[in-house]
Amino acid sequence: MPEDLWQWVANRVPGADGGADVSWPRGNSRVWRVASEGGDSVFVKISPSVAAFEREIAGYAHAAAALQPHQAPRLLAVDLDLLAIMSSPLPGRVVRGLPLEAAEEREVHEQAGHLLRGWHDHSQAPSAHDKQTIYAAIIAQADEANACLERTAAYLDSAQCALVQCVVDELPLLVDEVPIVFRHGDHATRNWLWNPAGSVGVIDFETAAVGIAAEEFVWLSGAVWPERPDLKNAHLTGYGRPLSEAEERLLLLLAARLGVSYLSSGLTKNRPDLVARGRYVLERMARQACHPRPGSQPM
Repeated sequence: MPEDLWQWVANRVPGADGGADVSWPRGNSRVWRVASEGGDSVFVKISPSVAAFEREIAGYAHAAAALQPHQAPRLLAVDLDLLAIMSSPLPGRVVRGLPLEAAEEREVHEQAGHLLRGWHDHSQAPSAHDKQTIYAAIIAQADEANACLERTAAYLDSAQCALVQCVVDELPLLVDEVPIVFRHGDHATRNWLWNPAGSVGVIDFETAAVGIAAEEFVWLSGAVWPERPDLKNAHLTGYGRPLSEAEERLLLLLAARLGVSYLSSGLTKNRPDLVARGRYVLERMARQACHPRPGSQPM
């Protein structure tokens, strides 16, 4: 832990230990678990940017208003100069990689869907600026898909090429047809905690922002649901409603966009893991027939 951060922590946590590094295995993740002399713990994080710091603080405020104390950690202290955030612990274990029986796994996904619905239902109506920002982000994703298609076309079959072309052509047309909410932004099993006493909690709010509700399901749609439709059913049962036709289409296209991005990055960086991840997503998304929606025109 950096010395200046350690001093900030020591001034707030009586008898703090040196901190255990619990960062995710990626370059910009910097998180420590710090125990006090009484045995209680806090989590300390250095945000990777000012924007992420501000989003995370907004996310903590939203969580405190929308969720129960056992569903999300609470913000304890912040320091703008250090981009430091201190939060309370949350009971449970990270769901990703957790060995669960099928029935228990469905329960986890149903509860996670219910939690997400509570988070979304507390959203304010989007402003005109919010809508413009969201539309610009979708245009950027369509443009990225087009660039990735040019780089990867030789590695795709005809169905996969057609699917990515649908991403380019259709994504911007769907924005006005789908709900906008305050999103968690990284609704994945690595950010869910399962307490066997019977509750799911959520952590990590640095990508929280106003956006399209269906974007919350992109990772699940690409990585989990194709092989586990029972988990999709459980999650949407907890969420309290099925996805609309427009949301299902948007979700398919966003997952395909993510897959071709993985593939393109993997080829560029000589990363076989990213290539394999991209192929996995694209193969599964292409199983769903890619028929352009009526009235859609190439951009």
